[in-house]
Amino acid sequence: MADAGTLTRADLAEMFNRQIGLSRADSAAMVESILDHMTSALLHGDNVKISGFGTFVLRDKAERIGRNPKTGVEVPITPRRVLTFRASQGMRQKVK
Repeated sequence: MADAGTLTRADLAEMFNRQIGLSRADSAAMVESILDHMTSALLHGDNVKISGFGTFVLRDKAERIGRNPKTGVEVPITPRRVLTFRASQGMRQKVK
């Protein structure tokens, strides 16, 4: 795993390679396929739930007024869609 505390695609592929015995190329392809499926579902407006891990949820945020903290000038913040992650109860207990 990477030294900076970040789990990368390469780290996931390496785990598939070691634990399942897939070739490095097949492991990397599997990781890419999983991420592509998740991305595709999110782009179609679906939430992605991974049992025991958590849920990726798309939320639509309405337009609102914000302030520049330096000048205090009010500016409109445009409506946008944001991606949020909610950890499952099991995951919360594990990382507690």
